[in-house]
Amino acid sequence: MTAFWEQSWFWPSIAVIVGLPVLLLVLTELQSSLQRRHNPMHKVIGLLRNAVVPIIAILVLSVQVTDAVDPGQPVVNQVIASVLGFLVIVFVLNGLNVLLFTNARAGSWREKVPSIFVDIARIVLIALGLALVFKIVWGADVGGIFTALGVGSLVIGLALQSAVGPVIAGLFLLFEQPFRLGDWLDVGGTRGRVVEVNWRSVHIDTGGGILVTPNSSLAGASFTNLSRTGGTFPVTTSVTFTTDDAPAAVVALLQRTAAALPQLARDTAPAAEPAGGAAYTVSFEVGGPSQEGPALAQFRTWLWYAARREGLALDGDGTDDHASEERRDAALAAVAPILYLGDEDRAALAPAVRLERYAAGEVIARPGVVPTVIRFVLSGSIELRVPFDGTQLLATKVEAGDYVGQTALTREVVQAFQVATTEVSVLAVPAPVLDAIVQRTPRLAKDISAVIDRRHQDVQDVLQAQEQVRLQSRVASQRVAGGAA
Repeated sequence: MTAFWEQSWFWPSIAVIVGLPVLLLVLTELQSSLQRRHNPMHKVIGLLRNAVVPIIAILVLSVQVTDAVDPGQPVVNQVIASVLGFLVIVFVLNGLNVLLFTNARAGSWREKVPSIFVDIARIVLIALGLALVFKIVWGADVGGIFTALGVGSLVIGLALQSAVGPVIAGLFLLFEQPFRLGDWLDVGGTRGRVVEVNWRSVHIDTGGGILVTPNSSLAGASFTNLSRTGGTFPVTTSVTFTTDDAPAAVVALLQRTAAALPQLARDTAPAAEPAGGAAYTVSFEVGGPSQEGPALAQFRTWLWYAARREGLALDGDGTDDHASEERRDAALAAVAPILYLGDEDRAALAPAVRLERYAAGEVIARPGVVPTVIRFVLSGSIELRVPFDGTQLLATKVEAGDYVGQTALTREVVQAFQVATTEVSVLAVPAPVLDAIVQRTPRLAKDISAVIDRRHQDVQDVLQAQEQVRLQSRVASQRVAGGAA
């Protein structure tokens, strides 16, 4: 009688009983380690631990039991082997996907491969894997099937050559990836943003509708990717004034207005030059083609207000009803109580003051500059924003009936940006004129001194509050770092 340890089933069973828990323990630790490091490979290891390895153990035990009872290859073993083959296919495909594409470095060929090609390769590998499983496990003749499929594909391909050609051209276009979703293209003079890319066509949002362009047309023609210009996008526009406007003054106005645009790319400067006659060309750079429209709209709006303030005739029109004598006198009457002015004082002051308008978003004054006028707000509102670490913090808001630029009397620099939040109308009073009024009216000097102190305090309060927030954030970060250690 043969000892039980000499039976054919003994050692395979011992290997399963002892090796399975050990292997599962190792795979569990490996999966946990990968999961802590946020490595997507942990899902593949989880599939190996939870499905592939247990099915292998079940198959080994099933083979030993059936060989002892009924030698041969029972159907149950073939079913288990088929399930194992399918799981192995899934494991291999997921592993290849993670190794080749999920962890692909930015800019590498693996990162640029379109998902459609990955899907096609996955289908081919699944078909080959299933064919191999049926061949090995069930002994099926898969050669004839592949031969029939090959001949059928050839016939279908020849019959649909004209229809498949554009699709193939589109697939090669997708593989090359000369553009991506969100890029801006210029196709035959039409500009727009790519919103969808499929096997057949590219959908481009032109702002006035969706332009559907076949992939074959793009593959066989020239187009410009406006989003790949080295980080900035050039914008050029033309404006006209009159031949009576001094070119130097117009060029300075155009450059100053364009330089204040929030869309202007960092470390770039706008340029303006006469184009002959009354025409001028302005060029500047923005962050991308999507900012071209908003930048041009804001530039033209701001230029209209700036030209009126400078007395230049944009588009040949130099009229400005807003700065009429009637409006000026009405504005002086509105601010007379603030300046303690009588009727005679107002009449004497009228020729020295002027009315100004600013568009929403315009910067009226910048920090570090000594103001030369005090601006009394007639309508709209102005925000005082303090520069801090590349940002602007709101210190206070100046409404109608208040004024800005009060440090013109003390010859102190402005501490905050003065930004119009809406269309703002102001009465600008030159500093020398106001000096004379203050000397005659001590109460006005006291009022302006109080406003200067209040504005200084507003700036200090917002800076101290921001410093406190920064300190609390630093302390919280240190605590988190200490807890992690």
